Amino acid sequence: MHKIPVGVLGASGYAGRELCALLLRHPALALAFAGAQGQRGQSARVGGGATVTFVGNDEAPLDGAALVFCALPHGASAPYVTRARAAGAKVVDLSADLRPGNGGCTPAAYGLTEWLRDTIRGADVVANPGCYPTATLLALLPLLERGLVADGATITVNAASGVTGAGLTPKPELLFGEVTENFTAYGVGNEHRHLAEMRAAVAALGADVDVLFTPHLLPVARGILATITVPLREPLAEPLALWRERYAGEQFIEITASAPALREVAHRNVVRISATSAANVRTPTLVVTAAIDNLVKGAAGQALQNANLLLGLEESAGLPT
Repeated sequence: MHKIPVGVLGASGYAGRELCALLLRHPALALAFAGAQGQRGQSARVGGGATVTFVGNDEAPLDGAALVFCALPHGASAPYVTRARAAGAKVVDLSADLRPGNGGCTPAAYGLTEWLRDTIRGADVVANPGCYPTATLLALLPLLERGLVADGATITVNAASGVTGAGLTPKPELLFGEVTENFTAYGVGNEHRHLAEMRAAVAALGADVDVLFTPHLLPVARGILATITVPLREPLAEPLALWRERYAGEQFIEITASAPALREVAHRNVVRISATSAANVRTPTLVVTAAIDNLVKGAAGQALQNANLLLGLEESAGLPT
């Protein structure tokens, strides 16, 4: 079978390596190149033991790829998106550069697949969502689409991520001795860079609400667990029915009666969501919980899901469920 050549820029990072591992097992795609500017000529083992050798991002043969994944740092990715498009390749960008609320100048479809699937199919460039927004927005989408959140309400998002979410660059606060047996909040004050993306998506759905987002660092390698409190216009008799109806037939979304756990989503391209009515409060309120693997559904897996759509392949091809 002839495979479609695709390339990865920024392949040495956590998300880039995850992408390479998925692509090496993909039934219809072939990894044409793995770019890593600072590690050109070096090799690394990815996934189940396969080895990739990095080329410099500036030396990557962009014209030999039907699609390019840009897994470069925020602020560095947009110029490479332009180069890849000029070479004739479609692009899935994993940085924040082209996401809603981030002021990107290159037109891009927003790649929250279960929300905007039809738009993604016809696009040339997709802005892959951030990991925290993926968990948060998919958890909120059924409520926001139906206008069930109270006007002027504050949606409170407390979400905790494994350390791979901070990237591969060495930082003192990510040393083993700092992270292990510890749990900390960061980005306190509602100014985390993912907030703009969440607010833009919520505004696009017509909701008159505030989003109060506080991220936390978990002493684990991968995974995100988000706990979201949502004031409602009126009580919902059967909260889970709303999610089951909205996501019926979605192979990468699992609705569960009990709160999800990280071990249930590790190494899988899924989000597990639960919702329950809050007791002992005066305003009708839901507590929605969502869990994803930040490197798969929150990054590389969702990027591949979008690439499959761009290339006319089965959406689930090559993805772990």
